[in-house]
Amino acid sequence: MADSFYPPRHCYYDGKPKTASGDVFRSVNPSTAQPLADVHSASHSDIDVAIHSAQQAFYSWSTTPPVARSRILLRAVQLLRERNDEIAKVETQDTGKPFSETSTVDVVTGADVLEFFANLVGGGGLNGETTQLREDAWVYTKKEALGVCAGIGAWNYPIQIALWKSAPCLAAGNTMVYKPSEVTPLHGEILAEIYTEAGVPPGVFNVVNGGGHVGAYLTSHEGIAKVSFTGQVSTGKKVASSAAAGMKYTTMELGGKSPVIILPDADIEQAVDGAMMANFFSTGQVCTNGTRVLIPKAMKGPFEQRLLRKMEYIRPGDLMDMNTNFGPLVSEIHYKKVLDYIKHGVEVDKATLLCGGPEKPKAIKGMEDGFWVKPTVFTDCTDPMKIVQEEIFGPVMMILTYEEVEEAIQRANATPLGLAAGVFTKDLNLAHKVIAKLEAGITWVNTWGESPAEMSVGGWKQSGVGVENGKKGLEAWVRNKSTLVDMSGIVPTVFAKI
Repeated sequence: MADSFYPPRHCYYDGKPKTASGDVFRSVNPSTAQPLADVHSASHSDIDVAIHSAQQAFYSWSTTPPVARSRILLRAVQLLRERNDEIAKVETQDTGKPFSETSTVDVVTGADVLEFFANLVGGGGLNGETTQLREDAWVYTKKEALGVCAGIGAWNYPIQIALWKSAPCLAAGNTMVYKPSEVTPLHGEILAEIYTEAGVPPGVFNVVNGGGHVGAYLTSHEGIAKVSFTGQVSTGKKVASSAAAGMKYTTMELGGKSPVIILPDADIEQAVDGAMMANFFSTGQVCTNGTRVLIPKAMKGPFEQRLLRKMEYIRPGDLMDMNTNFGPLVSEIHYKKVLDYIKHGVEVDKATLLCGGPEKPKAIKGMEDGFWVKPTVFTDCTDPMKIVQEEIFGPVMMILTYEEVEEAIQRANATPLGLAAGVFTKDLNLAHKVIAKLEAGITWVNTWGESPAEMSVGGWKQSGVGVENGKKGLEAWVRNKSTLVDMSGIVPTVFAKI
């Protein structure tokens, strides 16, 4: 293979890079379709050795006092923040997301989560409970680490998701074998090196690269105690099924087809801003995207007029230019998938194309071969349309109208998915009432997309199992042990002489 921009990626375990013995694939820059690095897949034997490394490290790490683990992880936070722009540049080249986004969101929010969990365990977040059952008997509980955990990353927020998984995992005293998405794998070794430099012991955080076959072997391995997966619903079901066969703990963060409900009294400017953030941020490649925009029928004209004016503020271009706020799709395969949906919306669903469409956008100098697509809006949509029913995972907005608020709520809930939802209104009392009826695990009022470390997030229905982040997020990485201590000096028994 020809030389690539970055050095080859292999495995990382025992605190250092290790040669992988599997097939070789390529990471590609989506903006230009040019290769970035050769990546060597892990073989089954490579994965076995990585898991063994994590097993060897588990006892020492899990018995390290939480405050000592916290200090080490906080050093990693400092390194992440110091190298923010350096890491963000790699993320931009690997994902195709603008540097204006990766430098202000991806690394920053990942470091926030690591800082949150490090402080949480350092401040007593792993403390159990004690209960006086009676005068001479007590019950106490302990939170203990699970063991070796598998983290399966997604391609849209690589470093952030790696930190969302590894932060609570390591803070709780577990060790991890992490598999980045084969589409955007360059961050894995970078994060592993930062953990090592911060003082995380060898074997505590390990990386194996590869496609679905690597993930399948890892998640079904008898040495794995828990699987945390982020990705599409169909793959998540397979991963969850495999994990369940081994009675493993799981956290599943899957896809969505989320509704944005614009209530009749909403400020149109704010509603348009919210709908655009819910559809075009990160080129629409966000699992919580609000692609079903439900607006009152009477508001349709003014909403669309303002939306068309503001579509001019979407600026594709040089990804390192801080004024660029829109990038290409992540890969050629995904590019073709999104284009097929747009074509289906035009040709089969017969939705009205308000702007965008399947035609190739105006070429950007030096990036003519990249996976660029036009930000697209369909209007006059109806619920049965394929583009309304299925997750597209691209910059494609569907506008639907409604007559009554209760109707909008019912239609918003008429999906097997339940990841996110939101409302825009000036009436906060009504907002809370609507939110209470929406079947989704992540909800917003008068904003869209923010997911701070303090906020526990997870999907309902087929959008996932369990939560990530927030105090509740730590519970997904521990098991509880309850002990009853009787101090009476008498052992109760029914087997006494009558």
